[in-house]
Amino acid sequence: MDVERLFDSDLVLRNRRRALSAQAHGADFLLDIVAEELAERLSAVERRFGEALTWHAHTDRMARLIIEGGKAERVRRFEQHADFLGAESDRMIGSVADLETLPVEPASAGLIVAPLSMHLVNDLPGLLLQMRRALRADGLLLAALPGAGTLAELRDCLLQAETELTGGVSPRIIPFADVRDCGALLQRAGFALPVVDGETYIARYDTMFDLMRDLRRMGMANPLAARSRKPATRGLFLRAAERYAEHYADPDGRIRASFRILYLSGWTPHESQQKPLAPGSAEISLANILGGKARD
Repeated sequence: MDVERLFDSDLVLRNRRRALSAQAHGADFLLDIVAEELAERLSAVERRFGEALTWHAHTDRMARLIIEGGKAERVRRFEQHADFLGAESDRMIGSVADLETLPVEPASAGLIVAPLSMHLVNDLPGLLLQMRRALRADGLLLAALPGAGTLAELRDCLLQAETELTGGVSPRIIPFADVRDCGALLQRAGFALPVVDGETYIARYDTMFDLMRDLRRMGMANPLAARSRKPATRGLFLRAAERYAEHYADPDGRIRASFRILYLSGWTPHESQQKPLAPGSAEISLANILGGKARD
């Protein structure tokens, strides 16, 4: 069965390569935050994994943190293009793969870490199934993706401004999944002990245009397949920026931008694992599963 194409994968790659070539200082702050958070969660797992995979992590930072934390003997990095891979070593090798495919042998990895790319996949249930099959029994998937509430302020201002000026709206910000959606997808793919929780990070900017420039530098320009091909007018963005300053500014005049990051974990089934308290709930304590402190 064909999957509806929500994202233009070629455009996703072009956006990311353009952002990589720009090398804007500080634009990768979300990648750094998420890599550190995933590494901290992984450190709470009291075991070592033989081979780990990082899936479209953009840089080698996640792989280096896995190795430095002593959690894997070797990390195989998958990226959309060789430009993202950089130098290899005995413990870190790179491979090129598209966003929809994980080209590895079944049961060949102990750990998969996927920071900030799953939200751009057209067939996320299919990808999660591939990941579960790629993991050995009692293998671990850790992932992070923007969730519902991300860029809510920008979405609201663009929607209201376009409705006011034209009487209609075009898709300009991608849809984001919520906690319940992600938990259900993990269970559907066959992961045991699924856990999904979230953290909200607030970034502040002088104006909406500074935020939009940062999003382009992150490679997060609009990749929707159904996006309007007609360039937005300057008037639309000026009106949206006015609304942003009116409704989402702090007392010092700077605006707020919310990034709600969902953190996912799931294990491939194994007879040694604890049984969930409520089948289908995806509400097992993160502290019990990872051996650390759960976050709201």
